[in-house]
Amino acid sequence: MDRPAGTPGLPPEPLVAGRADPIAEHVRAALDLSTRALLDGEAGAGRGETAEPVHRMRISVRRMRVVLRSAAPFLDQRWSEPLRAELGWLGRELGVVRDLDVLLARLHRDAADFDAAQRESAGRLFDAASREHRAAREALLAVLAGQRYRALVDALTSAVREPLPASAVEQSGMRELRALVAEQYRRLRRAVDEVGPGATDEELHELRLLGKRLRWTAELAEPVSGKPMRQLLAAAKRFQDVLGELHDARNAEELVRRLLADLGPDVRLAFVAGRLVEREHARRVDHREQWWERWRELRSSAAKV
Repeated sequence: MDRPAGTPGLPPEPLVAGRADPIAEHVRAALDLSTRALLDGEAGAGRGETAEPVHRMRISVRRMRVVLRSAAPFLDQRWSEPLRAELGWLGRELGVVRDLDVLLARLHRDAADFDAAQRESAGRLFDAASREHRAAREALLAVLAGQRYRALVDALTSAVREPLPASAVEQSGMRELRALVAEQYRRLRRAVDEVGPGATDEELHELRLLGKRLRWTAELAEPVSGKPMRQLLAAAKRFQDVLGELHDARNAEELVRRLLADLGPDVRLAFVAGRLVEREHARRVDHREQWWERWRELRSSAAKV
């Protein structure tokens, strides 16, 4: 998918913010990196050869939203909030396709060792999900060819090329970057303290989102923060990964049940669906048992930053 010739480009080399630079410059460098990933993913999404380009686009959008939210006190929010809202719109459009990419891949792996008859029945389930995926992908391609997306890309590339509109709040580089990370960690810690080790799946999903915000805010500070921040990032990723696996397993269970209900009563389908649900449920239980230990590791890493 080629971009129109009139679309403004990015600088020849990625931007790098230094230790003494204001927060707005660190945000600008982060937007540059993520916008490059977004545009790279866009080209691959048009070809549709793999699911990875859509994944890169979705991650880049989420990173930019988190950075704009975390650094909001240091930005002119009359500029940053409309941009964050448009990124939210794009993230939702990408999310429909990406979620089905993940779930279909999981279910195909689950059914790989079924016997031939069971794989045939599983194929009936997967065909229904694949039709949803094709429709979602066609809708996404229409979005990426549309004017609203082009306007968003223009806004991002313009933001990278020029200094960002900053707020009147004093910006002092490293100290304030660390404060942004500390605030995201405090939010996560308060939420964990509130729900405890026996958190519900819904509560764990919220912790996962808070963990992502912590991780991507820490990425903003990592280039100028050294080893403790890198250790925090690694621990935040492990925390996020275990909760992400739990979330995906739960979604896969729900998708199988919904597909089965849509296809109607069939003993063979019900048996295969039960096997798929059983496997995903076992994964969900396993990751529930791991998450508290990952939290303890993250808490220990945060104490060193």
